[in-house]
Amino acid sequence: MQKYTVVVCDHIHEAGLKMLESDESINFIMAADVDKKELIEKIIPTADVAITRSSTDVDEFFIKNAINMKAIVRAGVGVDNVDIPGCSKEGIIVMNVPTANTIAAVELTMAHMLSCMRMFPYSHNHLKHDRIWKREKWYGHEMKGKKLGVIGFGNIGSRVAKRAQAFEMDIIAYDPYIHPSKVTDLDMTYTKNFDDILACDIITIHTPKNQETIGMIDESEFAKMKDGVVVINCARGGLYNEEALYNNLTNGKIRFAGIDVFNKEPATDHPLLDLDNVTVSPHLGANTFESQYNIGTQAAANAIEAAKGISYAHAMNLPIDESKIPAFVKPFLEMGQKIGFLESQINKSQIIAIKVSGQGEISQYVDSLATFVAVGAMSQASDDTINYVNADFVAKEKGIKIESEALADSKVFKNLITVKLTTAEGTTSISATIFDDGIKRIVALDGFDIEVALKGNMILFKNNDVPGVIGNIGSTLAKNNVNIADFSLARNNQSEALAIILVDDNVSETTLNELASLDACISVNYAKI
Repeated sequence: MQKYTVVVCDHIHEAGLKMLESDESINFIMAADVDKKELIEKIIPTADVAITRSSTDVDEFFIKNAINMKAIVRAGVGVDNVDIPGCSKEGIIVMNVPTANTIAAVELTMAHMLSCMRMFPYSHNHLKHDRIWKREKWYGHEMKGKKLGVIGFGNIGSRVAKRAQAFEMDIIAYDPYIHPSKVTDLDMTYTKNFDDILACDIITIHTPKNQETIGMIDESEFAKMKDGVVVINCARGGLYNEEALYNNLTNGKIRFAGIDVFNKEPATDHPLLDLDNVTVSPHLGANTFESQYNIGTQAAANAIEAAKGISYAHAMNLPIDESKIPAFVKPFLEMGQKIGFLESQINKSQIIAIKVSGQGEISQYVDSLATFVAVGAMSQASDDTINYVNADFVAKEKGIKIESEALADSKVFKNLITVKLTTAEGTTSISATIFDDGIKRIVALDGFDIEVALKGNMILFKNNDVPGVIGNIGSTLAKNNVNIADFSLARNNQSEALAIILVDDNVSETTLNELASLDACISVNYAKI
């Protein structure tokens, strides 16, 4: 019988270890207490699969020594400490366990919410540690009748909302990537206006951490909140700008904050710990016995199946068998995923359909292209882990129609792909190709023939075609210290123009609002590739 070596690099639940021990085809090595240098240099080279957690970094040193490894199972949700591109380059599949700790994270959020409203940790310490009985010091607030703003209505956010509803709270949910009925069917309020969330009594955030959500609550958002607001973050560190959070806790704008996650962890010296209007916990979202059991057993099951080559559940980077496709195809697949990612930023709403067309030799691979486009388009819009294995399944589950078609050869381009993304708000269409210089370029966007590199920080400015617009754009960006790297312009036959502006720096919401206020502006969007 062929045996496969599975190395457990960090501690998981005993039930998961027993699953590995009891499988006769698995050579199980428990190495959680082994020195990391010894683990990586002496044990990892023998492994077919490794199970890791946050204590083991899957970095260049790890990957260099993983000479026989098929897959890595990250026992948990976050893969911040896993070099996924590096693993992909060496053909190592990276998997995680995304739903095992859902209820634990939900209940911790409720615990922080209750603690903030009733100041429970402080009254507890006052009596138990200081031995002072002073009831009049600890007047809190009831949750009944308060407005709860929920940012992100996925697996965790929706369950927090249901539990808060049992407290007779009024729920307002913001999530541009879901159908409003997912909220309204629960007798809750759905909003597309983020200011509605900022007007709530309590705000809790449950989004993935990505380019769109990092620092999404900053000074300007705090300024719009009502005085005495309570904010909760049991999702990911960095979703609130921590400096701005600290400032608004000290000036009284925020009455209380419940924080489980920090931008840099461990956060034992964080300034927030010095404040007396914060409840904190050391990233305990998954720390329940039930959650750890689920994580351990699911990670072990996934590792066993991956070792045997049966399946790669929640694979985040299923590698392409490059021996079966021409060399020119892979860059087009990568470009398709980037276009999907770009269009999901331009057209932020519930995705209804994705259609991918190919012209030239690439048309033979439109089905594969469609999968890559779907991964890119859905990665920002879902709290699920989207990968090349489950993209079609997740799309069907969400009612998203994916189509692909091979068209006649283009008269202009050797190979051309076109991606149409339809959402509840409308359709965005981008055509792109790769020239001989290897640079991926957009060549058409929503009826405008325009050529621009598919990279970087990108402002898309659509306007009425009148004099003075380019100068106004330039002066607005200059005033806000935004440097232009490239400026591409196109016109259509409806007296409209489109500018795609590549800039060197991140663009603030204030700058985008100033651009949108220009008289000729029809729309302005910002995306990062």
